[in-house]
Amino acid sequence: MGNQNAIRKTSAGNLDEWCFIAKYLRFGSLKMIKKIISGGQTGADIAGIDAAIECGFPYGGWLPQGRKTEKGPLSDKYKMQEVSSGGYPKRTEQNVIDSDGTVIFTHKKLAGGSRLTGDLAESWGKPWLHINLSQMTNKEAFISLSKWVGKNIIEILNVAGSRASKDTDIYGKVLLIVEMLLNNNK
Repeated sequence: MGNQNAIRKTSAGNLDEWCFIAKYLRFGSLKMIKKIISGGQTGADIAGIDAAIECGFPYGGWLPQGRKTEKGPLSDKYKMQEVSSGGYPKRTEQNVIDSDGTVIFTHKKLAGGSRLTGDLAESWGKPWLHINLSQMTNKEAFISLSKWVGKNIIEILNVAGSRASKDTDIYGKVLLIVEMLLNNNK
């Protein structure tokens, strides 16, 4: 017959614990995200958009003119707007303005465009959260993000962070964390 209290394991960790967290969040104050936006860059940005698409959530955001990313123009399959001028900084600022809050995913301290994103959020008086994935597990990041979203009443979430060329692991981790967030927001 086996032990009824046996813990089910998955590659993500203790499945029973994940289910408990999901139930807690589902009946808590998290049911508020209505849209994901980002700047469309490789890595964290596009992982947020891909998570929204996968989970059937509305998405959008501003791109640099020419739909510029480090790997060339972003595919037209992504229905996003281009800024008329100002490049990456203007696109970053417009996404901060249009969101209720910004999450910045990295594996290190903030630098470059990620630092600019945090600075712009502060200058516009918008809440923002830095998730340093080298200092926490995916599960801890999910819990931290979920609590922050609930506390700050985030309906439009701007997903930002490291680009793929600077962090080859960022896309997969952000995709997983944002998918968990959105699946528990339905």
